[in-house]
Amino acid sequence: MPKTLPLMVQGTSSDAGKSAIATALCRIFAQDGYKTAPFKSQNMALNSYVTLDGKEIGRAQGVQAEAAGILATTDMNPILIKPTRDSESQIVVNGEPYGNMKAFAYRTEFYDEGLRVIEEAYQRLASSYERIVIEGAGSPAEVNLNDRELVNMRVARLTNAPVILVADIERGGVFASLVGTLQLLEPEDRDRVIGVIINRFRGDLTLLQPGLDWFEEYTGKPVLGVVPFIPDLWIDAEDSLILHRYQGQRETPREIDIAVLRYPRISNFTDVDPFFVEPDCRMRFVTRLEELGEPDLIVLPGSKNTLEDLQFLRDTGLAAAVQDLHHKGKTYIVGLCGGYQMLGDSIHDPAGVESLLQQLDGLGLIPMITTMEQKKTTVLSRGEAVFAKEKLTVEGYEIHMGQSAYSSYDFPFIQMEGRTEGYCQEERQLIGTYFHGLFHNDHFRTLLLNTIREKKGLPPITDRPSFVALREQGYDLLADTVRRHVKLDTIEEYMKVFQEKEVQI
Repeated sequence: MPKTLPLMVQGTSSDAGKSAIATALCRIFAQDGYKTAPFKSQNMALNSYVTLDGKEIGRAQGVQAEAAGILATTDMNPILIKPTRDSESQIVVNGEPYGNMKAFAYRTEFYDEGLRVIEEAYQRLASSYERIVIEGAGSPAEVNLNDRELVNMRVARLTNAPVILVADIERGGVFASLVGTLQLLEPEDRDRVIGVIINRFRGDLTLLQPGLDWFEEYTGKPVLGVVPFIPDLWIDAEDSLILHRYQGQRETPREIDIAVLRYPRISNFTDVDPFFVEPDCRMRFVTRLEELGEPDLIVLPGSKNTLEDLQFLRDTGLAAAVQDLHHKGKTYIVGLCGGYQMLGDSIHDPAGVESLLQQLDGLGLIPMITTMEQKKTTVLSRGEAVFAKEKLTVEGYEIHMGQSAYSSYDFPFIQMEGRTEGYCQEERQLIGTYFHGLFHNDHFRTLLLNTIREKKGLPPITDRPSFVALREQGYDLLADTVRRHVKLDTIEEYMKVFQEKEVQI
């Protein structure tokens, strides 16, 4: 196999567009016939992805693997940090829980082990792939952290990768962020930056051109591309920082009103993405009681700290409001994973797996008690669900620490090989399941929405969009856009030049 050529994408900040640019490059290299893999040494995210062998990685690397046309493995994201509470996180190493650590302990005690894990994972990828697209995290200019960081320039030196610096022009101050980042880098790291990409541009490029010319003259770094804003790009996000962009439909009148409860430790929020492409759905995230109203559907999404997020619902009055709407019988309620656990009678965490809280009463809508355990369930799942008098196949993935036991179990939702899963009582308009990705099943989503329409006296919609097809189209659209607006030939030449140099760890 030809020698592996790595390329690293770093950003001036979190949510600058690193993941999107890396996803585009994975697709482009794969389209060009190269066996390509993504890599992110250390990921901090609550939006995760389950590999085929039942391990857990950051969602962005799972998406990038899909874009490259390969199956995701833990080598693509060997360290995943999942915040559980302020300054403490669950550390997932090679797809499995390593333990909970405070930020200072992680930085001081885990560094050497983390570097070893990262290097071994990268070397395994490098032995199997021709191109590796490496994604950084946050900013490489965090001067207070750079002596022991494991995800930006340390990894670029480890892999001898050229670096592209990405900045988001929507934030404002794009040239200041680029220049400031470059100036704060050590000289040898600044030399590793082969150019910059300005992301999410809207408007007349001729008005930006004087700034581009000034930047190149001032820094000596080329602008490799200006990538335009791409609306309706349905590719899973990894980070809750992007949730502010989900507010666009808040004031848009639609026939079906959907409220998603946004608690502080919300996880895998992309479970609800398919509703955004539905022509009759108004989707909004709710954090305050006065925002809730009387929606047609309430979704309780996943949580990385279920007890404390349940306490948040109680403190804000949202828990009582959901119970009241359920008793009125006007609103469908669907709980996913942690949200499913919240719908039960109680949640217990005697060993402090997720929370300092040891026990809380749930919403009492499902006759179920959940106990948090050290062992985490991570598995791709498939089964047969019965809903709206139809039997249909549903696929998803499970990521949870707790085990749930029923005091009565008359309404199982999904029949799987050797077991049943979830709870569904249609007359009470109530569904609970550990299946993430439930709404990505087009047939089920169509039945659910048309059932709601029928209750409202509205005719069904039978030609709803396929979200899976839209996501594949999104990969191609993203790749085509980057091809048109980024100097890929220049990038390719730099990738070859850098691999001729001696690797510096």
